[in-house]
Amino acid sequence: MITKLDSSQADFTQRLDTLLAFEASTDDAIESAVGKILADVKARGDAAVIEYTNKFDRLPNGGATSMAALDVSQEELQAALAAIPDAQRKALEVAAHRVRVFHERQKQELNGFTYTEADGTVLGQRVTPLDRVGIYVPGGKAAYPSSVLMNAIPAHVAGVEEIIMVVPTPDGVKNQMVLAAAAIAGVTRVITIGGAQAVAALAYGTDTIQAVDKIVGPGNAYVASAKRRVFGTVGIDMIAGPSEILIVADGTTDPDWIAMDLFSQAEHDELAQAILLCPDADYIAKVEASIEKLLPTMPRAEVIRTSLGDRGALVKVRDMDEACAIANSIAAEHLEISAVEPQQWADKIRHAGAMFLGRFSSESLGDYCCGPNHVLPTSRTARFSSPLGVYDFQKRSSIIHVSEAGAQTLGKVAAELAYGEGLQAHARSAELRLRND
Repeated sequence: MITKLDSSQADFTQRLDTLLAFEASTDDAIESAVGKILADVKARGDAAVIEYTNKFDRLPNGGATSMAALDVSQEELQAALAAIPDAQRKALEVAAHRVRVFHERQKQELNGFTYTEADGTVLGQRVTPLDRVGIYVPGGKAAYPSSVLMNAIPAHVAGVEEIIMVVPTPDGVKNQMVLAAAAIAGVTRVITIGGAQAVAALAYGTDTIQAVDKIVGPGNAYVASAKRRVFGTVGIDMIAGPSEILIVADGTTDPDWIAMDLFSQAEHDELAQAILLCPDADYIAKVEASIEKLLPTMPRAEVIRTSLGDRGALVKVRDMDEACAIANSIAAEHLEISAVEPQQWADKIRHAGAMFLGRFSSESLGDYCCGPNHVLPTSRTARFSSPLGVYDFQKRSSIIHVSEAGAQTLGKVAAELAYGEGLQAHARSAELRLRND
């Protein structure tokens, strides 16, 4: 059912690369539809948003007739928080607290700076929050209150004044746990719209929705296409691929635990990827046996079976050092190091969205309540990208306050370089500030 590889095989690298290969194909029909929706919302604003929302979300009773009907009041958010079961409310509050504490610590590391040179010139960097951001929360096949926390809380901690959350409500059904999460996370405004039309409204603005500076959050193929198209008009977080887990194991963890950790990503969808790297062939066989034993007990067994069969792998490596080298090449979204001494192997890792160290650090805990963000780079982009964080909701401005004395030195340097580039006005601008003594 699941591919088995051995790093000692001559064709190992080729087979692994084939397994890892994923290119988000663009569907011409989706791209065409999204292009038309974006243009329509840009041209007609609220009217287009209302039409598409009524059509795609199948709103009851004839649908919405105004944008006001699609807004969720702060009172309704608080009512949802009060109405959900006590255990759910407490879980949301604990998770939100931990996410907030982590990102507040992160913010402390992102302060600006200035320094003064000997001639009195002051240089530095000022860090300021974005004014307004949009958060897309899926509301179709599943609802994700955890995504509300992970996207809204770092924006709130960063100091963003206005956080607009959009969430589709198919058939007019509002998920109370999602609304409760918005109340806890400090979301400013919730609008029950989704799809490409929601992305367009956030990016371009309408009569009732102010354009945002950045759009974050996951969505379906239409949302991903729309985000890609509006990038440049607004910022975006990333275009996420299928979820991934890579487990580096030394063979000391209960194989049932490892099998279930592989399932935890494979159950997302058929394109998700779950891979185990281990130097112990006998242990790999035990994990495979656990997979066969536990899979029939899973409600999403067919999704898991397809995911593991198409994109999963159990990989025999020479040793843990080689496992770490391969892990760096894969640059997975989630990396579990399930070993007796996980830190010694973590020190060898350069590329991973998030690292989970030790046998008790299941990836699922990071998805919900550890504190670090669960919005992570996928499809090997961890080689150059980072988890969503406070820094995604801030921008940096350089501070340059040149003293008169500093202008005498810097002006000559700038003029020389400007003349070399053939930009005489640049050179003269610097030279005019030189003293004639």
